[in-house]
This record gives sequence, structure tokens and C-alpha cells, in this order.
Amino acid sequence: MWNEDNNQLKRSFQFSNFIEAFGFMTKVALAAEKMNHHPTWSNSYNKVEIILYTHDAGDIATDKDRKLANEIDKIFSGGNTVFKG
Repeated sequence: MWNEDNNQLKRSFQFSNFIEAFGFMTKVALAAEKMNHHPTWSNSYNKVEIILYTHDAGDIATDKDRKLANEIDKIFSGGNTVFKG
């Protein structure tokens, strides 16, 4: 579940291993690029931490961030994303 902290959306994801974590990040990167909205994130072995906020809005969470968070949740749950561009 996403947490809103300091006007930013944050969530941690854990996987079985590095390959699964990296695969997830690759899918998120493709969705983010399509949306032209890129996360701040980090990866350590099987853990991925993501922070979403919009620079143009003063580094706060906006609808763009909520839409990307929704897409990330779909990717994590193994569902197909609905974002078409």
C-alpha cells in the first residue's frame, strides 16, 4: 500500500531475488516512460523502494503520481497495465 508522507507517495516492494526485482523495475520503467513521469527509486537485492512526486508542482504528489502508482500496483500484482499513452 502506498503511504503519503511529506506530500510524496512512498512504497516498498519485496521479491524473491534480484532478478525478480530488476524485472519489476524494467516493467515500471517502461510504464513510466510512456507516461513521461519518472519515479525516484532505489534497489537493494530483492527490495525496491519507490517515491513519487511531481517536480513541476513543487515536489508534491499529484494526479500524475497517483496514476503511476496505480500502474505500478498492477505491474506488481501481475496484471496488465491499462495505460495506453
